[in-house]
Amino acid sequence: MKVILRYPRRQELEFHGPRRVRDILKELNINPEAVLVIRGDSLVTGDTVVDENDVIEIRPVMSGGQTDALH
Repeated sequence: MKVILRYPRRQELEFHGPRRVRDILKELNINPEAVLVIRGDSLVTGDTVVDENDVIEIRPVMSGGQTDALH
């Protein structure tokens, strides 16, 4: 499978065989609470098994927004 990392820069990695998303993140030493994992147009969870021919993208979770816009 192809794993595309989006932080801190774009990087592509190859993994062989089906694997659970949480195992991929563990192997890459990535905190699962700090990223979104996307396959196609869908978010996938840590217990999702990714197949040999899949492409997944790992993106950092971004938060933000306005802080007290009235002041």
